[in-house]
Amino acid sequence: MNKKSALVLGAGGFIGGHLANKLKRNGYWVRGVDLKHNEFQRMEADEFIIGDLRNPDLVKSILDRSFDEVYQLAADMGGAGYIFTGDNDANVMHNSAIINLNVINEAVFSGSKKVFYSSSACIYPLYNQLDPENPKLSEESAYPAAPDSEYGWEKLFSERLYFSFQRNYGINVKVARFHNIFGPYGSWNNGKEKAPAAICRKVAEADENGEIEIWGDGNQTRSFLYIDECLQSVERFMANNDFSGPVNIGSEEMVTINQLAEMTMEIAGKKLRIKHIPGPTGVRGRNSDNKLIKEKLGWAPSERLFDGLKKTYPWIKSEVEKLRNQ
Repeated sequence: MNKKSALVLGAGGFIGGHLANKLKRNGYWVRGVDLKHNEFQRMEADEFIIGDLRNPDLVKSILDRSFDEVYQLAADMGGAGYIFTGDNDANVMHNSAIINLNVINEAVFSGSKKVFYSSSACIYPLYNQLDPENPKLSEESAYPAAPDSEYGWEKLFSERLYFSFQRNYGINVKVARFHNIFGPYGSWNNGKEKAPAAICRKVAEADENGEIEIWGDGNQTRSFLYIDECLQSVERFMANNDFSGPVNIGSEEMVTINQLAEMTMEIAGKKLRIKHIPGPTGVRGRNSDNKLIKEKLGWAPSERLFDGLKKTYPWIKSEVEKLRNQ
């Protein structure tokens, strides 16, 4: 019996690296593609190609067959310090849009059967995320559109791009909106890290009874989903033949950034002061609305944030110590 084949674009990144390895362990033949090798985990893919997905010839060469599943996670992205300053807007929009235009076009010509596109909670309107206690992020609330960043606008455009190709060319697409995925083996100190990794790093670096800095007042709310449950969600979504999305993939456990820091300190066994400083904070409130995923898949992520942090903090602490000892 022939193995299923999967193409993972963005396999050098955090979610893509975890996904490529999981697919391989599940018995797939896997080709990974990215600008760089995965920095933090050994890749188990059958092939790993270094290449620039902005180049249409490269995309044509990697989609040289009909894949059972194509996973498009490649994007120019990062945490708040990268997305919300405005300094990277042109690259974020240009690079990611060209990648998606190339990929969906060649996926059609290659006859690939199913394409997963990773969108983002950043597509949701700013006006629905002003109240930190009561953000509205149900899937249908994306319109009238008013994302809080150019990153969100590009993601929303690309959602429409994939669904247009589905309508016009009949290719099976799946669109998921990721909400703050975290875990080991991701960026933690290069300016592109997300809040859980950044806070784990700050706590790990801090002296006992010292302090850590947090941008803003720390009362902005978010939910964070551990990588394993993200991958479970993607797997269940791809196996469902009746629903294309878009669907939220995230946790409904909403916390303030101050609470996230307190949890991390508890795990580390450190009691540190929090110093609030000016910095990009994004929207005031964001939390996944999981009603649709429960309805369509009969399941939703449920792992507690604290449990995911307990698996993430030791890895980041070990990376901090490695760097210190160099």
